[in-house]
Parts: sequence; C-alpha cells; structure tokens
Amino acid sequence: MLPLILAVLAQGDGDLLERLQRRDGQALAELYDRYGGMVYRLILRIVRDSGIAEDLVQETFLRVWNRAGGFDSERGAVGPWLLAVARNRAIDYVRAAARRGDAAMGLNETEHPALFADFAAEELDLDRARQVKRALEALEAQQREIIELAYFDGMSQTEIAARLGQPLGTVKTWMRRALQQMRASLGWEGAVNA
Repeated sequence: MLPLILAVLAQGDGDLLERLQRRDGQALAELYDRYGGMVYRLILRIVRDSGIAEDLVQETFLRVWNRAGGFDSERGAVGPWLLAVARNRAIDYVRAAARRGDAAMGLNETEHPALFADFAAEELDLDRARQVKRALEALEAQQREIIELAYFDGMSQTEIAARLGQPLGTVKTWMRRALQQMRASLGWEGAVNA
C-alpha cells in the first residue's frame, strides 16, 4: 500500500541506485533532494515530533546508503524501498518509545531491499496515488481513521479497537468494509478478497 499512498517519481532511480552502490556521495545527496521531503513528512506523520522526525530521516538515508548493495535496480525502484525503510524506522521508534522510553531499534525484516524488488513501476504512478487519496477521502470518517491508524501508526486491529473503545469485531468489520470500498473505488474488486 505504501507505493500507492505515497507515490514517488521513480524515473532515473536505477542510475541513482547504481551510483549509490559505487559509494558515490553525490548520489546520496541527489536521493535526499528527490525524496527527503516525502520521507520527512511520512515520518513526521507517524512520530508527531519534528526533532525526532529529522533524526529518523538521517537514520533512514544512512540505512539506505549502507544497504544499497543489496537492492537490484533491474527488478524494482528504490523509492518504495526508501519509503518503507522510513515508515518502519518511525513505527519502530514509536513502539520502542512506548515500551522502553528509548529509541534503540533492531533491523526490521520488512525493510530488506530484496522484498521491494518486485514492485511494478506502474504502481509508482502519481495518478494512481491521487486515485488512492480520493478513495481514502470517500470513506466514512471512522473507516478512514482505522485505515490511517493501521497504516501510519502501524497499529493492529486489536490496538485500534482498544484506542477507539470499540469491540474488535466492529473494528474488523469497519476495516473490511473500508478496504472493499477502496477496492471498488479503484476498480480492484476482484484483486484481493477481504
């Protein structure tokens, strides 16, 4: 869902990634220029603190720099991977802060570069992101809220039920209906069963 909600302009990422893999510092600067604002906004939305968001942006780009060698630019774009790393770093921070009060994080398996090699380029299309945004805006407020809590806050349905003071079954129903409505709005009715 990340590439659909936060679509990126992936044109030229292959060359940029190859330069990163050759340890070209200018390529890292270009990657930051291209995605830095988007990464910051995503992280800020999750952690809700500008100072922490700035630190996590730096950690995100450092992690991508250190792991660029594991990403195959022939099989996918660096944009979805970068945004997933950012999202995972932010969610890890929030969870760790809630449990221990510190930001010591381990590697999250879901940000391994190989997992993002199969993202299709057409899913990075900005027009599709606009369609997803419209589909989200068309949801009822409660449905939109649970989608946002699940996506941006990384909350499970059980955690969402506790936060909203609703039965788990109600939250599951709202989530299922929200996803069905979004699929219908996007013309994906048969793509995935809820």
